[in-house]
Amino acid sequence: MKSEHYLVVFVLLGLTSKYECMEPFTAGLAVGGGMILSALWSSKDLVLCQVKECCRTPWIQPNVTGLEEKLTKNVFGQHLVTSLVTRSVRAHLRKSNPQKALVMSFHGWTGAGKNYVARWIAESMFKEGMSSKYVHLFISTLHFPHQEQADLYRLRVQDWIRGNVSICQSSLFIFDEIDKMPEGMIDGIKPFIDHHHSVEGVNFRKAIYVFLSNTGGREITRETTRFWTEGRAREDLTYNHLERLVNQGAFNELGGLHRSAVIDSSLIDVYVPFLPLERRHIRQCVEKEGRDRNITIVESEVEKIVNSLAYWPADSQLYSTTGCKRVANKIDLYEEELHEFHDEL
Repeated sequence: MKSEHYLVVFVLLGLTSKYECMEPFTAGLAVGGGMILSALWSSKDLVLCQVKECCRTPWIQPNVTGLEEKLTKNVFGQHLVTSLVTRSVRAHLRKSNPQKALVMSFHGWTGAGKNYVARWIAESMFKEGMSSKYVHLFISTLHFPHQEQADLYRLRVQDWIRGNVSICQSSLFIFDEIDKMPEGMIDGIKPFIDHHHSVEGVNFRKAIYVFLSNTGGREITRETTRFWTEGRAREDLTYNHLERLVNQGAFNELGGLHRSAVIDSSLIDVYVPFLPLERRHIRQCVEKEGRDRNITIVESEVEKIVNSLAYWPADSQLYSTTGCKRVANKIDLYEEELHEFHDEL
């Protein structure tokens, strides 16, 4: 019991010991006062949560419909992402007592939108979004840079997850650049994402884990290209076409998931494939960036920006090698040119 609790008890005991020498009315006031003090103490968390983030509403108020709208509006060329992510998150949050933590693994080329989708998941769950103290971002090249310290990192992550889920069961953990994580380290989270009722008295099954990785990108691109070569619509690609390929790629390619027990034990609930972006998708990214900045980009300049990026393969120039990642920088340069033009007038 905390010292504040003792204080309340001592006050109440002191009041009780004096009841005998009090008049009935005075004694009633004393008892009432003690009850009010006790009630105020028990409701202090409710008061604090009005101004300070807590693991409860309104700070945690999942909005999967809003997540779906954001993905539909802002993620281009990724019909599988929108479907898989929203259905997986909705199914997990609908259960008051899920069987295990939700684990989603995002795979695909750089610039396809993996980080954006992870951010929107956070924003759809927590009022503070990525700034929430219940959202935890690990970047492998920053937090786990040395292969020889894999064992130390594994213990640190275990302590971090154990401590934070003890505070808030609905925590979100994002592991970025997991393909650059020391091999074997990710298996440290296995006890927390397995089908355990509790671990050391704590329920870890309400948490969500998101892995971001470039592994499997070659397999995804190969299958997407095959569809294009056969004249089949990109939107006809289904999860069944890609799940096994991405699973094998993640397991066999060198990196954080290489021959991982997390994969071998089937603890990843859904592999989310991010398809390579075509020129038409880059155009959509350029137009959206212009709208977000409230600037009008004429068609000739849109075409110029789209063509300034690198594409692959050499013969068809079908896919952007950097996705939409460099679009913002290109529009920065475009805006600077506009400012210089106006300054000269």
